Amino acid sequence: MRDTIKNHKDFAMGTNDPTGRCAFFLARAKPAKIPDDARYGLIVTKKTFKHAVDRNRAKRLLRDWIRFNEKLLRPEWDYIFVARRAILDADRQSGRIAMKKALNYMRKLNTDNAE
Repeated sequence: MRDTIKNHKDFAMGTNDPTGRCAFFLARAKPAKIPDDARYGLIVTKKTFKHAVDRNRAKRLLRDWIRFNEKLLRPEWDYIFVARRAILDADRQSGRIAMKKALNYMRKLNTDNAE
């Protein structure tokens, strides 16, 4: 399992970074700070989720989906996942499928830009 991003400045993203979207979350990738030690970060704001129970559930779901799709995460990228309100209505299977689609889309975007 990857390590998590903890520093506030490491969450900063560029405008040209690959982005994948779905109803449950927004995913962004950027080159890893340390290439052999790629990480991921979760953004679950109090503005979007008023109750701590909802924030914790959103983070728990995102971690599960990330763990399930670990093989699709590129080792040279750090990932940022921003939870959306609809994540609370998601079930485990539909979230895993949405995560897979978003990661594949981001991978395709990056390979298209590299050519």
